[in-house]
Amino acid sequence: MSFNNASLLSKLPDVKTTIFTVMGKLANDYNAINLSQGFPDFPSDPILIDLVSQAMSNGKNQYAPMQGTLGLRQSLAEKFDHLYSTNYHPEKEITITAGATQAIFTIISAFIHEHDEVIIFKPAYDCYEPAIELMKGTSVVVQLESPRFKVDWEVVRKLINSNTKMIIINTPHNPSGTIWSKEDMLKLEALVKDTNIIILSDEVYEHIIFDGHQHQSACLFPGLKERSFICASFGKTFHNTGWKMGYCVAPAELMHEFRKVHQFNVFCINHPMQVAFATHLKEPKNYQYISSFYQEKRNFFLNAIKGSRFTCIPSSGTYFQVLDYSAITDENDIDFAKRLVTKNKLASIPISVFNEADNHDTLLRFCFAKKKDTLEKAAEIICNI
Repeated sequence: MSFNNASLLSKLPDVKTTIFTVMGKLANDYNAINLSQGFPDFPSDPILIDLVSQAMSNGKNQYAPMQGTLGLRQSLAEKFDHLYSTNYHPEKEITITAGATQAIFTIISAFIHEHDEVIIFKPAYDCYEPAIELMKGTSVVVQLESPRFKVDWEVVRKLINSNTKMIIINTPHNPSGTIWSKEDMLKLEALVKDTNIIILSDEVYEHIIFDGHQHQSACLFPGLKERSFICASFGKTFHNTGWKMGYCVAPAELMHEFRKVHQFNVFCINHPMQVAFATHLKEPKNYQYISSFYQEKRNFFLNAIKGSRFTCIPSSGTYFQVLDYSAITDENDIDFAKRLVTKNKLASIPISVFNEADNHDTLLRFCFAKKKDTLEKAAEIICNI
Protein backbone atom coordinates (compact mmCIF):
# COMPACT_ATOMS: atom_id res chain seq x y z
CA MET A 1 0.00 0.00 0.00
CA SER A 2 1.51 3.33 -1.07
CA PHE A 3 1.54 6.45 1.07
CA ASN A 4 -1.44 8.70 0.36
CA ASN A 5 -0.89 12.41 0.96
CA ALA A 6 -4.63 13.00 0.71
CA SER A 7 -5.14 11.01 3.90
CA LEU A 8 -3.13 13.48 5.99
CA LEU A 9 -5.20 15.50 8.42
CA SER A 10 -3.57 18.88 8.94
CA LYS A 11 -3.39 20.21 12.49
CA LEU A 12 -3.30 23.73 11.05
CA PRO A 13 -5.58 23.50 8.01
CA ASP A 14 -6.17 27.25 7.68
CA VAL A 15 -2.56 28.39 8.01
CA LYS A 16 -1.11 29.69 4.76
CA THR A 17 2.30 31.07 3.84
CA THR A 18 3.01 34.00 6.14
CA ILE A 19 2.74 37.55 4.82
CA PHE A 20 6.41 38.03 5.71
CA THR A 21 7.42 35.28 3.30
CA VAL A 22 5.07 36.61 0.62
CA MET A 23 6.29 40.20 0.83
CA GLY A 24 9.91 39.15 1.24
CA LYS A 25 9.75 37.10 -1.96
CA LEU A 26 8.06 39.93 -3.85
CA ALA A 27 10.74 42.34 -2.63
CA ASN A 28 13.44 40.00 -3.93
CA ASP A 29 11.65 39.31 -7.21
CA TYR A 30 11.18 43.01 -7.97
CA ASN A 31 14.43 44.24 -6.41
CA ALA A 32 12.41 46.43 -4.08
CA ILE A 33 13.48 48.30 -0.97
CA ASN A 34 12.37 45.97 1.82
CA LEU A 35 10.72 47.77 4.75
CA SER A 36 8.44 44.79 5.35
CA GLN A 37 10.23 42.33 7.61
CA GLY A 38 11.56 43.64 10.91
CA PHE A 39 15.28 43.24 10.53
CA PRO A 40 18.08 45.84 10.39
CA ASP A 41 20.20 46.31 7.28
CA PHE A 42 23.17 47.50 9.38
CA PRO A 43 25.63 45.37 11.37
CA SER A 44 25.70 44.30 15.00
CA ASP A 45 28.19 45.85 17.39
CA PRO A 46 31.64 44.52 16.33
CA ILE A 47 32.56 44.18 20.00
CA LEU A 48 29.70 41.71 20.45
CA ILE A 49 30.77 39.77 17.36
CA ASP A 50 34.33 39.63 18.72
CA LEU A 51 32.98 38.28 22.03
CA VAL A 52 31.27 35.44 20.15
CA SER A 53 34.48 34.66 18.29
CA GLN A 54 36.45 34.66 21.53
CA ALA A 55 33.97 32.26 23.11
CA MET A 56 34.32 29.88 20.16
CA SER A 57 38.10 30.12 20.31
CA ASN A 58 37.93 29.40 24.03
CA GLY A 59 36.13 26.13 23.38
CA LYS A 60 32.51 27.06 24.18
CA ASN A 61 31.28 24.97 21.27
CA GLN A 62 29.43 22.11 22.95
CA TYR A 63 26.00 21.92 24.58
CA ALA A 64 25.14 24.70 26.98
CA PRO A 65 23.07 23.93 30.08
CA MET A 66 19.41 23.37 29.27
CA GLN A 67 18.35 26.49 31.20
CA GLY A 68 21.09 28.61 29.61
CA THR A 69 24.55 29.45 30.87
CA LEU A 70 24.54 30.62 34.47
CA GLY A 71 26.62 33.67 33.54
CA LEU A 72 23.99 34.92 31.10
CA ARG A 73 21.15 34.25 33.51
CA GLN A 74 23.01 36.19 36.19
CA SER A 75 23.54 39.11 33.79
CA LEU A 76 19.82 39.13 33.00
CA ALA A 77 18.93 39.08 36.69
CA GLU A 78 21.17 42.12 37.14
CA LYS A 79 19.47 43.83 34.20
CA PHE A 80 16.00 43.35 35.70
CA ASP A 81 17.26 44.74 38.98
CA HIS A 82 18.89 47.71 37.26
CA LEU A 83 15.93 48.60 35.02
CA TYR A 84 12.91 47.60 37.08
CA SER A 85 14.19 47.16 40.65
CA THR A 86 12.80 43.64 40.68
CA ASN A 87 14.38 40.24 41.25
CA TYR A 88 14.39 37.01 39.26
CA HIS A 89 16.38 34.06 40.56
CA PRO A 90 18.97 33.19 37.90
CA GLU A 91 18.79 29.45 38.61
CA LYS A 92 15.04 29.00 38.98
CA GLU A 93 13.31 31.84 37.14
CA ILE A 94 15.24 32.63 33.94
CA THR A 95 15.59 30.45 30.83
CA ILE A 96 17.44 31.21 27.58
CA THR A 97 15.44 30.40 24.44
CA ALA A 98 15.78 30.16 20.66
CA GLY A 99 14.26 33.59 20.19
CA ALA A 100 11.08 34.90 21.77
CA THR A 101 8.94 32.87 19.35
CA GLN A 102 10.19 29.61 20.84
CA ALA A 103 9.54 30.94 24.32
CA ILE A 104 5.97 31.87 23.37
CA PHE A 105 5.30 28.49 21.75
CA THR A 106 6.74 26.65 24.74
CA ILE A 107 4.64 28.62 27.24
CA ILE A 108 1.45 27.90 25.32
CA SER A 109 2.44 24.23 24.94
CA ALA A 110 3.13 23.87 28.64
CA PHE A 111 -0.11 25.35 29.93
CA ILE A 112 -2.91 25.29 27.36
CA HIS A 113 -5.18 22.24 27.27
CA GLU A 114 -8.14 21.38 25.07
CA HIS A 115 -10.99 23.91 25.45
CA ASP A 116 -8.85 26.38 27.42
CA GLU A 117 -9.44 29.95 26.30
CA VAL A 118 -6.66 32.44 25.56
CA ILE A 119 -7.46 36.13 25.19
CA ILE A 120 -5.40 37.90 22.54
CA PHE A 121 -5.47 41.48 21.29
CA LYS A 122 -5.57 42.07 17.53
CA PRO A 123 -3.76 43.19 15.50
CA ALA A 124 -1.55 40.44 16.94
CA TYR A 125 1.77 38.96 15.95
CA ASP A 126 1.06 35.88 13.90
CA CYS A 127 2.70 33.21 16.08
CA TYR A 128 0.14 33.31 18.91
CA GLU A 129 -2.94 31.73 17.36
CA PRO A 130 -1.33 28.74 15.61
CA ALA A 131 0.28 27.63 18.88
CA ILE A 132 -3.06 27.90 20.69
CA GLU A 133 -4.75 25.93 17.92
CA LEU A 134 -2.11 23.18 18.03
CA MET A 135 -2.83 22.73 21.74
CA LYS A 136 -6.59 22.57 20.98
CA GLY A 137 -7.19 25.77 22.88
CA THR A 138 -9.49 28.57 21.77
CA SER A 139 -8.35 32.06 20.85
CA VAL A 140 -10.70 34.73 22.18
CA VAL A 141 -10.03 37.91 20.23
CA VAL A 142 -10.26 41.52 21.33
CA GLN A 143 -10.03 43.64 18.18
CA LEU A 144 -8.25 46.95 18.80
CA GLU A 145 -9.50 49.78 16.62
CA SER A 146 -7.19 52.02 14.63
CA PRO A 147 -5.65 54.51 14.72
CA ARG A 148 -5.03 54.50 18.50
CA PHE A 149 -5.34 50.74 19.17
CA LYS A 150 -6.48 51.30 22.75
CA VAL A 151 -7.87 48.48 24.90
CA ASP A 152 -11.51 48.63 26.03
CA TRP A 153 -11.09 46.96 29.41
CA GLU A 154 -14.82 46.52 29.88
CA VAL A 155 -14.83 44.28 26.79
CA VAL A 156 -11.99 42.25 28.27
CA ARG A 157 -13.76 41.93 31.61
CA LYS A 158 -16.84 40.46 29.92
CA LEU A 159 -14.74 37.86 28.08
CA ILE A 160 -13.08 36.45 31.19
CA ASN A 161 -14.74 33.28 32.44
CA SER A 162 -13.90 29.97 34.10
CA ASN A 163 -12.31 28.68 30.87
CA THR A 164 -9.91 31.62 30.55
CA LYS A 165 -6.44 30.17 31.10
CA MET A 166 -4.17 32.83 29.63
CA ILE A 167 -4.04 36.42 28.37
CA ILE A 168 -1.35 37.37 25.87
CA ILE A 169 -0.20 40.98 25.85
CA ASN A 170 2.40 42.78 23.75
CA THR A 171 3.94 46.14 24.58
CA PRO A 172 5.55 47.95 22.81
CA HIS A 173 3.10 46.59 20.26
CA ASN A 174 3.88 45.00 16.92
CA PRO A 175 2.49 45.91 14.40
CA SER A 176 0.92 49.21 15.55
CA GLY A 177 3.92 50.80 17.31
CA THR A 178 1.74 51.75 20.29
CA ILE A 179 2.55 51.19 23.96
CA TRP A 180 0.50 50.26 26.99
CA SER A 181 0.25 52.79 29.79
CA LYS A 182 0.62 52.26 33.51
CA GLU A 183 -3.16 52.62 33.71
CA ASP A 184 -3.59 49.77 31.22
CA MET A 185 -1.37 47.50 33.29
CA LEU A 186 -3.17 48.40 36.52
CA LYS A 187 -6.53 47.60 34.93
CA LEU A 188 -5.23 44.24 33.74
CA GLU A 189 -3.81 43.56 37.18
CA ALA A 190 -7.22 44.26 38.73
CA LEU A 191 -9.04 42.04 36.23
CA VAL A 192 -6.91 38.95 36.92
CA LYS A 193 -6.85 39.36 40.69
CA ASP A 194 -8.24 36.26 42.46
CA THR A 195 -8.00 34.19 39.26
CA ASN A 196 -5.57 31.53 38.04
CA ILE A 197 -5.06 33.27 34.70
CA ILE A 198 -1.49 33.24 33.35
CA ILE A 199 -0.17 36.34 31.61
CA LEU A 200 2.14 35.90 28.65
CA SER A 201 3.80 39.29 28.22
CA ASP A 202 5.58 39.68 24.88
CA GLU A 203 8.12 42.44 25.59
CA VAL A 204 10.60 41.91 22.78
CA TYR A 205 10.76 45.66 22.04
CA GLU A 206 11.26 46.66 25.70
CA HIS A 207 14.29 48.81 24.88
CA ILE A 208 12.73 50.56 21.87
CA ILE A 209 10.38 53.17 23.30
CA PHE A 210 10.21 56.85 22.44
CA ASP A 211 9.43 60.41 23.51
CA GLY A 212 10.36 59.97 27.16
CA HIS A 213 7.85 57.19 27.84
CA GLN A 214 8.75 54.36 30.19
CA HIS A 215 8.27 50.70 29.36
CA GLN A 216 5.52 49.28 31.57
CA SER A 217 6.83 45.76 32.05
CA ALA A 218 4.57 43.19 33.68
CA CYS A 219 7.26 42.71 36.34
CA LEU A 220 6.58 46.20 37.71
CA PHE A 221 3.13 45.19 38.97
CA PRO A 222 3.11 42.62 41.80
CA GLY A 223 -0.27 41.18 40.86
CA LEU A 224 0.97 40.60 37.32
CA LYS A 225 4.52 39.50 38.10
CA GLU A 226 3.30 36.60 40.26
CA ARG A 227 1.47 35.09 37.25
CA SER A 228 3.47 36.34 34.25
CA PHE A 229 5.93 35.00 31.75
CA ILE A 230 7.93 37.85 30.22
CA CYS A 231 9.44 37.04 26.82
CA ALA A 232 12.25 39.11 25.33
CA SER A 233 14.63 39.10 22.39
CA PHE A 234 18.35 39.72 22.08
CA GLY A 235 17.92 40.00 18.31
CA LYS A 236 15.64 43.05 18.53
CA THR A 237 17.94 44.80 20.98
CA PHE A 238 21.34 44.03 19.48
CA HIS A 239 20.57 44.10 15.72
CA ASN A 240 21.10 40.39 15.10
CA THR A 241 17.69 38.82 14.46
CA GLY A 242 19.33 35.95 12.59
CA TRP A 243 20.98 34.70 15.78
CA LYS A 244 17.50 33.74 17.06
CA MET A 245 18.23 34.19 20.73
CA GLY A 246 15.86 35.31 23.45
CA TYR A 247 14.86 34.53 27.00
CA CYS A 248 11.92 34.37 29.33
CA VAL A 249 11.45 34.98 33.03
CA ALA A 250 8.69 33.81 35.36
CA PRO A 251 8.07 32.74 38.96
CA ALA A 252 9.78 29.46 39.81
CA GLU A 253 6.65 27.29 39.84
CA LEU A 254 5.69 28.48 36.35
CA MET A 255 9.24 28.20 35.02
CA HIS A 256 9.45 24.63 36.33
CA GLU A 257 6.60 23.64 34.00
CA PHE A 258 8.08 25.64 31.13
CA ARG A 259 11.36 23.77 31.33
CA LYS A 260 9.62 20.39 31.13
CA VAL A 261 8.61 21.31 27.57
CA HIS A 262 11.69 23.37 26.73
CA GLN A 263 14.09 20.48 27.34
CA PHE A 264 12.35 18.35 24.69
CA ASN A 265 11.74 21.24 22.31
CA VAL A 266 15.23 22.68 21.75
CA PHE A 267 17.01 21.54 24.93
CA CYS A 268 19.67 24.25 24.80
CA ILE A 269 20.69 27.35 22.89
CA ASN A 270 23.80 28.52 21.02
CA HIS A 271 26.61 28.35 23.58
CA PRO A 272 29.22 30.89 22.37
CA MET A 273 26.55 33.55 21.82
CA GLN A 274 25.33 33.09 25.37
CA VAL A 275 28.83 33.66 26.67
CA ALA A 276 29.11 36.81 24.56
CA PHE A 277 25.77 38.23 25.71
CA ALA A 278 26.63 37.52 29.35
CA THR A 279 29.59 39.87 29.04
CA HIS A 280 27.86 42.45 26.82
CA LEU A 281 24.91 42.88 29.19
CA LYS A 282 27.19 43.76 32.09
CA GLU A 283 27.39 47.29 30.68
CA PRO A 284 23.90 48.93 30.77
CA LYS A 285 25.03 51.43 28.13
CA ASN A 286 25.01 48.57 25.61
CA TYR A 287 21.20 48.43 25.72
CA GLN A 288 20.15 51.78 27.16
CA TYR A 289 21.12 53.73 24.03
CA ILE A 290 18.69 51.77 21.85
CA SER A 291 15.65 54.00 22.39
CA SER A 292 17.41 57.19 21.30
CA PHE A 293 19.09 55.33 18.44
CA TYR A 294 15.75 54.23 16.97
CA GLN A 295 13.93 57.45 17.84
CA GLU A 296 16.41 59.27 15.65
CA LYS A 297 15.63 56.85 12.81
CA ARG A 298 11.88 57.24 13.34
CA ASN A 299 12.17 61.03 13.26
CA PHE A 300 14.35 60.96 10.17
CA PHE A 301 11.87 58.73 8.34
CA LEU A 302 8.82 60.80 9.33
CA ASN A 303 10.51 64.08 8.37
CA ALA A 304 11.49 62.59 5.02
CA ILE A 305 7.87 61.64 4.16
CA LYS A 306 6.22 64.88 5.32
CA GLY A 307 5.41 65.83 1.75
CA SER A 308 3.61 62.56 1.01
CA ARG A 309 -0.10 61.78 0.97
CA PHE A 310 0.33 59.19 3.71
CA THR A 311 -0.73 60.19 7.22
CA CYS A 312 0.29 58.75 10.57
CA ILE A 313 0.50 58.91 14.32
CA PRO A 314 4.22 58.69 15.20
CA SER A 315 5.23 55.30 16.56
CA SER A 316 5.66 55.22 20.35
CA GLY A 317 7.79 52.08 20.36
CA THR A 318 9.20 49.19 18.28
CA TYR A 319 11.00 49.95 15.01
CA PHE A 320 7.81 50.04 12.97
CA GLN A 321 5.78 52.96 11.67
CA VAL A 322 2.17 52.53 10.54
CA LEU A 323 1.08 54.78 7.66
CA ASP A 324 -2.50 55.46 6.54
CA TYR A 325 -2.98 55.56 2.76
CA SER A 326 -6.71 56.43 2.71
CA ALA A 327 -6.01 59.70 0.86
CA ILE A 328 -4.38 57.75 -1.97
CA THR A 329 -6.65 54.81 -2.84
CA ASP A 330 -9.58 52.76 -1.59
CA GLU A 331 -7.82 49.47 -2.41
CA ASN A 332 -7.63 46.92 0.37
CA ASP A 333 -4.30 46.95 2.13
CA ILE A 334 -3.07 43.60 0.81
CA ASP A 335 -3.63 44.59 -2.81
CA PHE A 336 -2.11 48.03 -2.28
CA ALA A 337 0.94 46.57 -0.52
CA LYS A 338 1.53 44.18 -3.41
CA ARG A 339 1.14 47.00 -5.93
CA LEU A 340 3.67 49.10 -4.04
CA VAL A 341 6.21 46.34 -4.52
CA THR A 342 5.51 45.53 -8.15
CA LYS A 343 5.01 49.10 -9.37
CA ASN A 344 6.92 51.29 -6.93
CA LYS A 345 9.61 48.86 -5.70
CA LEU A 346 8.84 49.32 -2.00
CA ALA A 347 7.82 46.49 0.35
CA SER A 348 5.68 46.94 3.47
CA ILE A 349 3.28 44.80 5.51
CA PRO A 350 -0.53 45.20 5.35
CA ILE A 351 -1.98 45.52 8.85
CA SER A 352 -5.16 43.54 8.11
CA VAL A 353 -3.28 40.23 8.15
CA PHE A 354 -2.90 40.70 11.92
CA ASN A 355 -6.61 41.56 12.42
CA GLU A 356 -9.88 39.70 12.59
CA ALA A 357 -10.77 38.33 9.15
CA ASP A 358 -13.16 41.12 8.11
CA ASN A 359 -11.28 44.00 9.71
CA HIS A 360 -9.51 45.93 6.95
CA ASP A 361 -7.93 49.29 7.71
CA THR A 362 -6.11 51.41 5.14
CA LEU A 363 -2.84 50.89 6.98
CA LEU A 364 0.61 49.60 6.07
CA ARG A 365 3.50 48.86 8.43
CA PHE A 366 7.00 50.04 7.50
CA CYS A 367 10.21 49.01 9.28
CA PHE A 368 12.62 51.89 9.94
CA ALA A 369 15.43 49.73 11.36
CA LYS A 370 17.45 50.65 8.29
CA LYS A 371 20.43 52.70 7.26
CA LYS A 372 19.85 56.38 6.47
CA ASP A 373 20.45 55.75 2.78
CA THR A 374 17.77 53.03 2.72
CA LEU A 375 15.25 55.28 4.48
CA GLU A 376 16.00 58.17 2.12
CA LYS A 377 15.33 56.01 -0.93
CA ALA A 378 12.13 54.62 0.61
CA ALA A 379 10.93 58.12 1.54
CA GLU A 380 11.48 59.35 -2.01
CA ILE A 381 9.24 56.57 -3.32
CA ILE A 382 6.59 57.29 -0.68
CA CYS A 383 6.54 61.00 -1.53
CA ASN A 384 6.02 60.25 -5.22
CA ILE A 385 2.98 58.00 -4.71
